[in-house]
Amino acid sequence: MNTSRDRNEVPDAGAPTGPDDRVPPRTGSIRRPKTGGLAKGDPIPGVAKVDPILVVDGVTRRFGGLTAVDVEHLEIPRHAITALIGPNGAGKTTLFNLLCGFDKPNSGSWSYDGRNLAGIPAFKVARMGQVRTFQLTKALSLLTVLENMKLGATGQRGESFWQSFVPALWRSQEKANEEKARGLLKRFKLDAKEQDFAASLSGGQRKLLEMARALMSDPNLVMLDEPMAGVNPALTQSLLDHILDLKDLGMTVLFVEHDMQMVRHIADWVVVMAEGRIVAEGPPDTVMQDQAVIDAYLGSHQDVDLGVVTGRIAGELDTSAMDLLEEIREEQDALIEGTGEEDKK
Repeated sequence: MNTSRDRNEVPDAGAPTGPDDRVPPRTGSIRRPKTGGLAKGDPIPGVAKVDPILVVDGVTRRFGGLTAVDVEHLEIPRHAITALIGPNGAGKTTLFNLLCGFDKPNSGSWSYDGRNLAGIPAFKVARMGQVRTFQLTKALSLLTVLENMKLGATGQRGESFWQSFVPALWRSQEKANEEKARGLLKRFKLDAKEQDFAASLSGGQRKLLEMARALMSDPNLVMLDEPMAGVNPALTQSLLDHILDLKDLGMTVLFVEHDMQMVRHIADWVVVMAEGRIVAEGPPDTVMQDQAVIDAYLGSHQDVDLGVVTGRIAGELDTSAMDLLEEIREEQDALIEGTGEEDKK
């Protein structure tokens, strides 16, 4: 019996990878292995993880009579890429703000790497190794790209009032920070822009700058809020590869995203929020087949190629596409009928 793996075969994205998995799943233009075996039980909301880096318990946040976040239990696996998805208004960014210390919950607690973060301000959370980026980038426009990068370094002796008057105390550290910043800018292909004002960068370049600046503090957990929002498609693959690089460098990534193709490509684990609650979680392929998730967020025809349905692209109509086409025709007929009734009146 021949047990050798075909070189073109791709392992199951949800299965643990190991030295025998010679051909990892394809991610964008690069083949990268997915991390499996993250949960201790079945993929249900609140399932315990083998090695969680972030644990959330009973966190709620209310704005007047609206409950924006109501998370009973959530664990984020270490050394993996976790996607947080859900419809607009689901509470994803609010949860990010709570976990990073930018907002205070009405109740609950959460811990990072075993340390309780409830009540800890954002700057101290960042110093602990948990950093985030924002959907709307926070680059300082009138500082150069290199100066923005140096702001991300921690423990700078020159920030002390008295030591700032003695350059000999901080000049060597400043030089080391500049070298580190230039190395990161080169990795993110922004080295040619280091003396340009951050205001001159495109939206995608600002996303890259914010991600690179976050790495100046040598974090363990990187939280990205919609990293692809407003990014030129030409930079999309570059951003994807940089996110995957974070995992390869030993970091944990938690990101909010609406692009389901991106989530399928790079996420090891997916958490789904709706109306402030965790409604599903698991490997991407498992979660995206969950009927409750499809109905609430993805849509019943998420896999249908609309180009084929509309006739702009050649292709065969499968059962799902035929169903969608029939729904469109019924809506058109109902609209025409309704218009006719209005004309009679």
